[in-house]
Amino acid sequence: MNTFRKIDMDTWPRAAHCRAFRDSLLPSYCVTVELDITHFLAQVRAQGWSFTLAMTYAACHCANDIEAFRYRFLDGDVVLYDRIDAAFIWLNPETELFKVVNVPLGDTMRAFIPLAARTAQEQKEYFTGPLGNDVFQCSAMPWVRYTHVSHTESGKKGNAAALFNWGKYFTRHGRTLLPFSIQAHHSFVDGLHVGRLVEHLQNWLDAFDAEKD
Repeated sequence: MNTFRKIDMDTWPRAAHCRAFRDSLLPSYCVTVELDITHFLAQVRAQGWSFTLAMTYAACHCANDIEAFRYRFLDGDVVLYDRIDAAFIWLNPETELFKVVNVPLGDTMRAFIPLAARTAQEQKEYFTGPLGNDVFQCSAMPWVRYTHVSHTESGKKGNAAALFNWGKYFTRHGRTLLPFSIQAHHSFVDGLHVGRLVEHLQNWLDAFDAEKD
């Protein structure tokens, strides 16, 4: 488990907002945007990397830079993790069933992709147990160019792990665009923070240089 610190609810500026949404019937909400992946996709293809794994790293790496996405509930308390790792969906093409794979995020995409690919190939179980608190959940839906997506709800209001999903990329006016969704717990993440993540992720994709990663 990654390290974290407990939040003092008596002094935390967001305490009232956290309490207001914590017991909502559906405390998480989902926003879908379009990302321009023209440059990023070219970089990934030049390296021969899996786009799914590359996008998993990109989303999780950038989300770690936005503090709001690293808050969680733990044993009734609010905690802030120093780092959040990755959990992603990996499809078995023979059975057409997916497995949930957990991988430490690490510091570079170049290191993450072979580790994630090897872990996914070697993992025999579809589910290795309940997901940890310190992961971002990533899922690709490359068969569908969607404008909105919803996600299953466990009914556990304390599950504050953000979920990132993306669909089938497509071309418009010479640019390659990707539908990308962010599901987050409103106790910690407001529209302001979603906007910051989208802007940060887009800038990161535009500037990504695989040779310098």
